[in-house]
Amino acid sequence: MKILVLGGDGFCGWPTSLHLSDLGHDVVIVDNLSRRRIDSELGAESLTPIRPAKERLSAWLHVSGRRISFLEADMTDFGVTLDLLRDECPEVVIHFAEQRAAPYSMKSPEHKNYTVRNNICATHNVLNGIVATGGETHLVHLGTMGVYGYGHDEPVPVPEGYLDVRFAAIDGREISDSIVYPPSPGSIYHMTKVMDATMFQYYAKNDHLRITDLHQGIVWGTQTEQTRRDERLINRFDYDGDYGTVLNRFLMQSAIGYPLTVYGTGGQTRAFIHIQDTCRCIANAIEHPPGRGSRPQIMNQMAETHRLRDLAEMVAGMSGCEIAYLPNPRNEMAENDLVVRNDSLRGFGWEPIHLDQALMTEVIEITQKYAHRCDRAKIPSTSYWTQERERSQTEQTGTPDVAAV
Repeated sequence: MKILVLGGDGFCGWPTSLHLSDLGHDVVIVDNLSRRRIDSELGAESLTPIRPAKERLSAWLHVSGRRISFLEADMTDFGVTLDLLRDECPEVVIHFAEQRAAPYSMKSPEHKNYTVRNNICATHNVLNGIVATGGETHLVHLGTMGVYGYGHDEPVPVPEGYLDVRFAAIDGREISDSIVYPPSPGSIYHMTKVMDATMFQYYAKNDHLRITDLHQGIVWGTQTEQTRRDERLINRFDYDGDYGTVLNRFLMQSAIGYPLTVYGTGGQTRAFIHIQDTCRCIANAIEHPPGRGSRPQIMNQMAETHRLRDLAEMVAGMSGCEIAYLPNPRNEMAENDLVVRNDSLRGFGWEPIHLDQALMTEVIEITQKYAHRCDRAKIPSTSYWTQERERSQTEQTGTPDVAAV
């Protein structure tokens, strides 16, 4: 298939592009390189050394014999998006081209506006462009489990996007229906993903677009089968307070003896998935598109759930590192439960990688090898969800740095 991977230079987009190319697809990466510019803005590089895009693609051609094309383009420009879709005529568009970090989206009013403008405009331009070019392209979007929120204190299973309900009609009859699961975003970033989902519902209903929305858990791990073939292909490993996903942060902190930063009680339960499984699940979604006229196909893309303090204790037990419980900059429940249905992907025969299978490999291959590249000053989270939380922390410690240890 001809596949456009929007945001294909990023943490999930790069290994997915290689995985799909390895399967024999004709892959075109489209990226405006904004994630690299954000590195410069934050003064925080990936723990792993990321080569320029052209060098990465040349290395892939060398080790695989397969060519991936690269186009630098900004999907928030509708003219650019429309020309791209007309020129390339993709059978599938995979949409990673969004600002993906909740803390970054909460840093300031300007960061909130950037996240909304970038994410919402890009998604709508892609949908609008697919309609304008005939409507046959299957859109596969990387969403987030965070659209459901984390407000459950009971083990209520989270369905795959839709909730079966029954309610009383005015004539006394009981009516059954299936509705979109009520969203409850926890940050500006998550809010944009909820807005994406609303746009998907409209375009599937009005224009019969084929849309798959993958509600993904927190990604951990770095390498995939493809990125291991040459160090020039290595994937990102973000550990800073804005972009570092929680388990990857713990692994890096343990490697340098930095106390594991657990915010609040650590009783927040989250869903997790290895980066290799992200690639496999997207390939499965491509192979199983919804029909024209169907409502958006929603799949929960996750392998397991864990409380954050349990993860910290697991890593601490493995490394001997201490745990630091710190004030929580997020506006969230101190404790929550999370039970997730992922029947669709399991139905495709997917067998996920679990923490106990690959955690030590990640420590040895990545965090210990590249520990010398770590900037300890970038570890603390300095983004607050509300001004009240920032004021409270400043009053307690005299500094807005929630993770000064």
